[in-house]
Amino acid sequence: MLPASNRLRRSDDFRRAVRAGRRAGRRTVVVHLLPPAGPDHARSEPSRVGFVVNKAVGNAVLRNRVHRRLRAVMAARLSELPPGSLTVVRALPSSASASYDDLVADVDGALSRLSGPR
Repeated sequence: MLPASNRLRRSDDFRRAVRAGRRAGRRTVVVHLLPPAGPDHARSEPSRVGFVVNKAVGNAVLRNRVHRRLRAVMAARLSELPPGSLTVVRALPSSASASYDDLVADVDGALSRLSGPR
């Protein structure tokens, strides 16, 4: 489970991460990553993650399943994220039919691309 201190809650944080952060897309997800503003900010704040699973993914049952799976994937990868960063994981419609392993592979691929050099 994703700890409460590592969850994105405010719409301003989502907006900032999506608009100003780097983006990497895969078949089932798009990951937006906004690194911390400065070195002092990074030490004081934990990395935070938010999820966007809209109605294009499917009905409420499918959306909740995708959200739970993505939350579990990101909870296991919190230590890999830069401290103080904002991450938004947006599920694409193809995520509804994807297996858990497919979601893991797509999130890992997106995060590895984002962690590389600009």
